[in-house]
Amino acid sequence: MTSTFPNISISTERLVLRPFEDLDIQSLAEMMNDELVTAWTSVPQPYTEADARAWIAELAPAERTEGRGIVFAVTEFLTQRLVGIVHLQNTDWRVRSSEISYVVAPWARGEGYACEAALATAQWLFHDQKFERLELRTAADNTASQQVAQKIGCISEGVLRGARIARARTDSGEWIDVRTDLIVWSLLPEDLEGVGDQSADGFTSFGDWN
Repeated sequence: MTSTFPNISISTERLVLRPFEDLDIQSLAEMMNDELVTAWTSVPQPYTEADARAWIAELAPAERTEGRGIVFAVTEFLTQRLVGIVHLQNTDWRVRSSEISYVVAPWARGEGYACEAALATAQWLFHDQKFERLELRTAADNTASQQVAQKIGCISEGVLRGARIARARTDSGEWIDVRTDLIVWSLLPEDLEGVGDQSADGFTSFGDWN
């Protein structure tokens, strides 16, 4: 049984999902230093170009080669600017299930890019890779990410209480860890039937980025 995803690119009407390249280092570092990304993910803060280089050269490729998932750099088709990231992780090859997470750059929010990229990834996962289940976990206060889940046809399955550490700013401007609930969503191949236009974007909590 195949235990790694192919090293491929996925195209949509407006986007190209492809492997990361060295030319993405600066854009990735800028995107990951955004306040909303810091709040809802576990990326180092501040996120340096050295962090971005390690992610692009070592950590992201290892997700695929070691069979855990695959990481896509999401770029605009026309401008080739880095829009965000889609990450399939915690892949179970026997169950044919994986978990999706994503980030959208500050300048690209409000354009429906998260929905477009996530939906394209789900369609590829189900149709090309013959997977049977896709999971998504969103922080309870992360309404933008919950809108993405709903727009692409995900079904809410329940709440994991106190299951994630997010970050929040204090009055003095410092970042502190805060515990939050996670909403668990799932998407099955039949859930994609009738999915309409996508119009929201947001963030899901990434796993271990350090």
